Amino acid sequence: MNISNQTTEEEDETKPLWRYVSKLRKTPGGGNNMIKCSSCDFSFNGSYTRVRAHLLRITGEELEFFKKLDNEASLKIEYLKKKKVPLPHVSDEGKQTNNNDLNPKLKGSLQAAFNIQGRDTVDCAVARMFYSSGLPFHLARNPYYRNAFSVATNTSNLSGYVPPTYNKLRGPLLSKERRHVENLLQPIRNSWNQKGVTIVSDGWSDPQRRPLINFMAITESGPMFLKSVDGSGEIKDKDFIAKHIRDVIMEVGPKNVVQIITDNASVCKAVGMLIELEFPSIYWTPCVVHTLNLALKNICAAKNTEKNSDTYQQCSWISQIADDATFIKTFIMGHFMRLSMFNNFNSLKLLSVASTRFASTTVMLKRFRSLKKGLQEMVINNEWSSYKEDNVDSAQFVKETLLNDNWWMKVDYILAFTTPIYDVLRKTDTDMATLHLVYEMWDSMIENVKKVIKLILIDRWTKSSTSLHCLAHSLNPRYYSHEWLSEDSHRVAPHLDKELTQERKKCFIRYFDDVVVRRQVNIKFANFSDGREDFDDADSLNDRVIFVFSQGTPHITKKRKLNYGILQEMTFHWMTMEFSILLAYLLMNQN
Repeated sequence: MNISNQTTEEEDETKPLWRYVSKLRKTPGGGNNMIKCSSCDFSFNGSYTRVRAHLLRITGEELEFFKKLDNEASLKIEYLKKKKVPLPHVSDEGKQTNNNDLNPKLKGSLQAAFNIQGRDTVDCAVARMFYSSGLPFHLARNPYYRNAFSVATNTSNLSGYVPPTYNKLRGPLLSKERRHVENLLQPIRNSWNQKGVTIVSDGWSDPQRRPLINFMAITESGPMFLKSVDGSGEIKDKDFIAKHIRDVIMEVGPKNVVQIITDNASVCKAVGMLIELEFPSIYWTPCVVHTLNLALKNICAAKNTEKNSDTYQQCSWISQIADDATFIKTFIMGHFMRLSMFNNFNSLKLLSVASTRFASTTVMLKRFRSLKKGLQEMVINNEWSSYKEDNVDSAQFVKETLLNDNWWMKVDYILAFTTPIYDVLRKTDTDMATLHLVYEMWDSMIENVKKVIKLILIDRWTKSSTSLHCLAHSLNPRYYSHEWLSEDSHRVAPHLDKELTQERKKCFIRYFDDVVVRRQVNIKFANFSDGREDFDDADSLNDRVIFVFSQGTPHITKKRKLNYGILQEMTFHWMTMEFSILLAYLLMNQN
């Protein structure tokens, strides 16, 4: 007997109805036995399903049923049956007609016209479905939920309609819906060869702790899910990940893919090198948000290593402040009475920030700063000191820390010098295209931080920047405007910057193998940067002023469960510019 069959039999023995029958002997075929009913002495061959059908008198299974069960056994078995709980009683008046001053004849007419009693019954039945299945109440706000009932009530000839069954929902209806969605997405697929695609990949774990790798295609039309790979039992090395990215590239079309975006893990960097080697026109770009988060971790949780000794010496105190804040939060949230005291003095809540969230330390300290007044009022209240049921020493430490001005000064200092990094992280962690802003954001951020922090950021930028960032920066009209250049005397236009020019040339060489085509692109770029020929009209020159104001403050949205920081580094914003439309045209026709 194999392990699965043995486990099934052991679980089967625990079921409640076995106590009313006796197993005579094992019979061939599956888990069948010769079984004798203890109440009626009837013998039959079968499994627990047959026992249940016999004892509970379930019809429709072509079994012989008897009524010789004694009263005690019958009562116990009846108790095991699922009871159908009746709906709440609906009065004749209905909940909408409780006005006693209403004329009885008119009241009856309204009830008949609007079938108020029937509506109340349906409401109770729908509510019962929610309560019995544990469905969240916000499901009632789903427009498709409301639309389903509207369709059912407004469609004629639906008398006797029965909702789809479990198997129908998970089978044919699901397949039909998927085919419909794929048809809706087909226009986006058709635009890939014209506008290009960024392929985004990120790993996560589902509620069953299965390691999954998502693949999405990003265009200016928005993100489109391609597939998810289950990595259970696999070694997630560079060859495994590169194989699946290669499959996605072939599915999308190598000529349609502009770049691959992943996080900054060493294995992903190795994957990027393999992909760039096999597909020279495709860039691997590390996630900017993930890079900034690693920089913040280097600062707020510096490790004491030989290579990191200077940073650790300058920043190790930050870890102690973060640990103190974590201890205070854990102490308050871990004791009911302390949490009750906290709620009495604060309208905001303490955040349980997951370590996997970007800028987790900064987010936690910003919330502490917002709660400073309420936290101090809480610990100086007599109730805090008089409560002795938990760890008094810990409570005293919390009180002393929250009343320590020097501790709060350190919190303010941490938030002050990490603000430039945090602001850039928030601006790039959105559902907007930000690749054309990244180069300038990094440059301004590095100039606005302390020396030791500057070295960390420069190191991270050197590891994560690509020539694609430089090309995107060069194609943004904002950086040619007089308004932007006059903000800082050290600023120069992108076409006059030596570093940008070198990286831009590298990008053109990778995209355009044909020397003649590349010469045309260089001429067009020169006209674009100098505002000549096709780019000297009033609209094109006015765009340079508009871009200064329209792109100064990107829209900030809430963090999505999926890593949207990775998704935002799209190249397709510059496809909307006149020069980039020409660039896309040349890409399509260079062969």
